[in-house]
Amino acid sequence: MPKKRSGGGLSSTQQAAKFLGVSVLAGAVMAGIALPAAGALGLAAKGSVESFDELPANLKTPPLSQRTTILDADGGQLATVYSRDRTVVGLKNVSPYMQQAIVAIEDSRFYEHGAIDLKGVLRALNKNAQSGGVSEGASTLTQQYVKNVFVEEAGDDPTKVAQATQQTLGRKINELKYAIQVEEELGKKKILENYLNITFFGQQAYGVEAAAQRYFSKSAKNLNLQESALLAGIVQSPSRYDPVNDETEATKRRNTVLRRMAEVGDVSQAEAAKAMKQPLGLKVSTPNNGCITAVQGASFFCKYVERVFLSDPVFGKSREERAKTWNQGGLTIRTTLDPQAQNSVEESLKDHVNKSDKVAAAATLVQPGTGKVVAMGQSKPYGYGKNETEYNYSVDAAYGGSNFGFPTGSTFKPFVAAAALEEGRPATQEFSSPYEMEYPSPVQTCDSSPWTNRDGDKVSNESKSEVGPYQLKEAMAKSVNTYFVQMISDIGLCPVVNMTDKLHVRQGNGTKLPERPAIALGSVGLSPLTMASAYATFASRGMYCSPVAIESITQKVGDEQKSLEVPKSTCSRAMSEKTADTVNTLLRGVIDSGTGQQAGLTDRESAGKTGTTDERKNAWFVGYTPNMSGAVWVGSATQKVKMKNITIGGVYHPLVYGGQVPGPIWKDAMTGALEGKATESFNLVNIPNPEKDRGDEKGNGNGNGNGNGNNDGDNGGTTDGGGGTVPSPTFSIPEGFFQGNGNGTGGRG
Repeated sequence: MPKKRSGGGLSSTQQAAKFLGVSVLAGAVMAGIALPAAGALGLAAKGSVESFDELPANLKTPPLSQRTTILDADGGQLATVYSRDRTVVGLKNVSPYMQQAIVAIEDSRFYEHGAIDLKGVLRALNKNAQSGGVSEGASTLTQQYVKNVFVEEAGDDPTKVAQATQQTLGRKINELKYAIQVEEELGKKKILENYLNITFFGQQAYGVEAAAQRYFSKSAKNLNLQESALLAGIVQSPSRYDPVNDETEATKRRNTVLRRMAEVGDVSQAEAAKAMKQPLGLKVSTPNNGCITAVQGASFFCKYVERVFLSDPVFGKSREERAKTWNQGGLTIRTTLDPQAQNSVEESLKDHVNKSDKVAAAATLVQPGTGKVVAMGQSKPYGYGKNETEYNYSVDAAYGGSNFGFPTGSTFKPFVAAAALEEGRPATQEFSSPYEMEYPSPVQTCDSSPWTNRDGDKVSNESKSEVGPYQLKEAMAKSVNTYFVQMISDIGLCPVVNMTDKLHVRQGNGTKLPERPAIALGSVGLSPLTMASAYATFASRGMYCSPVAIESITQKVGDEQKSLEVPKSTCSRAMSEKTADTVNTLLRGVIDSGTGQQAGLTDRESAGKTGTTDERKNAWFVGYTPNMSGAVWVGSATQKVKMKNITIGGVYHPLVYGGQVPGPIWKDAMTGALEGKATESFNLVNIPNPEKDRGDEKGNGNGNGNGNGNNDGDNGGTTDGGGGTVPSPTFSIPEGFFQGNGNGTGGRG
């Protein structure tokens, strides 16, 4: 046995002998030669040979991770995302200079030896013995490629990366055996190609194509001599020879490569000398990675696409499996985003709400009958700085949205009306609708125990002048609270919950809606995407279609492209055509003569509903045409800002209403999104006007409730959107109604 030094480790000569023994052993195995004297080199030959023979014969090479490109519906690029910025290219698309440079500096005898270069081992042994340390390695380019495969397979797992790069005898034996296999199966040209595509060149660039783009903003096939030498020199130590941060060290290293190229005969001494005199010539391109770089303000939509991919079982049974596919990349994802609609949404938001305002706005547009999400934006940009946010206010928490969504106010009332119509109630249904009343009790729920108003909680209308009786048409146009509470009392809570289930209306945290009469007033937190998709059901005459954001995906694996299955919209009938047509007629009235007049489109039929919650913490407008549905929310994500005496988008508002701020945003967004598209008509029904004429009633009364509930206050206290004194919403919510923080600090921004 060789003697150990007092420190307990092998001497430098013994370490070198051990390394030589491994190398010779591997070379002997490759040649089929037994080396019974291997132990004389300081290696326990028997055990090592057995370990070597037990290794799997085949190196499993994972597909190289590459960048993923996300496209809009027209094929325009929205963003590129990647865990590894890499574009795989064939050797024919790599400059000959680059090929020569990497071989010259990393393994100049590459084309002369097998998997292990014994001559190189002896040279390194001699040099290291003279220096008393390890100043030169002996790994061939093939061995380096194998090590990079292990690193690639480790991905972003730090433990696995450490295991793949640890300086141990066991890892070296692994590397040697697989190098033998690779040499036999691939051949020199393919090994060189694979090496150039897998290796890391610093500055987030993996592979020679990404490196050429990063440092010189050109393709690898166009690299000249000095550029090739620079990139080849970086590989040994990307941080030390980083030309962006240390030009001096990078220049020295480049010149070392050029001298080596001249020594091995790749270029003449004169060519090398001339190249050494050239400046580095950097033309650095900034890494353009992630949804934060998306064009057209589509960063939030981009992140939504990513969240869909990571959560949908169609892309893999487990989240880990889906994440592996996503991180592997090489995907080209064509989405449903309509660039015209997206631009219109962004422009409208910028025109009406400033990113520095105390409140934010979010808007989402979907296509009825298909579920396609065609636009998604918000006033506070995606980011991590001041007046920026990473929270997507348009979607549920599971997709990166606020924890609970946002209370919707009176935009919930059409769901109650649809449930009543499905139960057989006529469109002329009349209720007494007093200005103020206690919540009716008991009210039947879906189980055996009815809801009861134990504490005598009350609900009131927006103004004292709103006193019934009212029929449904007028109650919807004026957004009369007591009418819809009485309607729920009449039909029970179960039909309403069943209707919202069919419309896939869930709270922002994913839970079902609570069975309480105050549900009619929109106190539950929902997302704009949920609301836009639900209202699209009215537009498509009763067919609900689940939202989809992805049209198709292809994945590049090696030199081949394959198509991946993508989620499909699931459409189902949520209500009869007659019910949907009746709701469309009712909501046309909201825009024609009710609380939403400021949102009405001038060039085509439209319908919609306003909503404003208690203390004006949230304002909504949700509306649609036969071929487009959209929801706009305005408010504070923290639910702490009361929109009274507030400036939004440079315009002062004493009080904010759904028809007054979200309404115009919706109108402008929809106008631009639909420009040039077909004009379609609703299938309207005849709903007789109520016998009692209320056209002269102005909402100029003063509310006197306790103001601790969630109401709409949609029409500014008038039936025609103008004049009058505007009271605050006033009614109470039964104790225990809220679940989670739907009306509190659940939304974060």
